[in-house]
Amino acid sequence: MDLDTLSLKELKDLQDKVAIAIFDFEKRKKAETLVELKALAQSKGFSLDELLDNGKTNKKKTPVAAKYADPANPDNTWSGRGRKPKWLAAALENGASIENFAL
Repeated sequence: MDLDTLSLKELKDLQDKVAIAIFDFEKRKKAETLVELKALAQSKGFSLDELLDNGKTNKKKTPVAAKYADPANPDNTWSGRGRKPKWLAAALENGASIENFAL
């Protein structure tokens, strides 16, 4: 194919077709490689996910037990971590002691 004889539109069309062909080729090769890797891992007694984990588990943080509660509304609690809730901050500004809210 002589690229010098093609018009700008024909060159851009060819460029688009080449980009699509490259994308499809890479996608196909990745899928084939993934199948091969899964088979290899399975032949060694592992799953691919297990091998790629690297010991990093998504540990969910467990909630911390409440240390303080609002006597006016026991549903309002605070663990003592992070920003003080508004109900506690307001009570402390009015002269209350944090020990009054301890559970």
